[in-house]
Amino acid sequence: MLLYGIHPVAELLRRLSAEKRGAQPGLTLLLARDNAALRRLRGQAQTLGIAVRSVTVAELSARCGSHAHRGVALITARSVAAGAGHAGLREHLAVLAQRPAVLVVVADGVTDPANLGSIARSADQFAADLVLIPRRRAARVTDTVLRMSAGAAAHVATVTVANVAAALAQLKAFGCWIYGADLKGEALDQVRFPTRVALVVGAEGSGLHTLVRSRCDHLVRIPTAGQVDSLNVGVAAGILMYEVHRQQRAAATPSGG
Repeated sequence: MLLYGIHPVAELLRRLSAEKRGAQPGLTLLLARDNAALRRLRGQAQTLGIAVRSVTVAELSARCGSHAHRGVALITARSVAAGAGHAGLREHLAVLAQRPAVLVVVADGVTDPANLGSIARSADQFAADLVLIPRRRAARVTDTVLRMSAGAAAHVATVTVANVAAALAQLKAFGCWIYGADLKGEALDQVRFPTRVALVVGAEGSGLHTLVRSRCDHLVRIPTAGQVDSLNVGVAAGILMYEVHRQQRAAATPSGG
C-alpha cells in the first residue's frame, strides 16, 4: 500500500512511535521536496528504522496517481496501515474481554471509500475498539481510505469478515448487544446503551441487509429535521459512535468525579 500526504503519513509514523516498534522492514519513506515539515518526517522515520529515499516530484506523482502528495509518501504493508494485522475477530475479542466497555462498529456493505474513511476517523475519535468490514461487495482499507480518514484508519483495528451475520452472532456470544442504524428504529436520544455494544451501519442508499437487520437486538435512528431522506452513512456512524462513547464514559465516571 502507498500512503501519501503530510498528515496521513505523520499520523502513521506517530502511531508506530507510540507503539515503540523497532525497525520496520518493508516500509520506505519517499520524499520529493525539502521543507521543515518533511525534514521532521524524515527524522521520525529514521528514528523508527524506516528506510528513506529521495525521488523526483514526477516520480512520486506517478506512484501516487495524484499530484496531491505534498512531497511525501510512505510505502507500507497492509497489516501496518490497517492497524489490525492478520488477527481475526476471535483474537481481537480475546483482548477486548479484559476491557470494562467495548464498542465495535460493523460496516454492512459500505462501498464508498470516502464513507469508510469517515467511519474510521470517527472510530478513532470516539474510542471504538474495532471496525468490521465484509470481504465482498464493500470498500476495503486501502490507501484511499487512509487518506480520506486523514490517517485515522491507521489507529483503528480493522477485521475483514467473510459473513457479517455470522460475525454478529460471534459478537453476541461475546456479550455485545447489536444496534442497527435504521430509519424505523428507536430515537437515539431515547436509547440507553450497555457496556458492550456493536453498532451496525448499512450500505449507502439500501441500508442494512435483511439478514443483518434480523440479527440486530435493537434498531436505532437519529432524529433529524432536514428535508432529505437520511444522513450520509459516514456522518450517521459518527453521531452514533459519539453517543455510545458519551454514555459509556459517563457510566465509567464515579458520581461527583
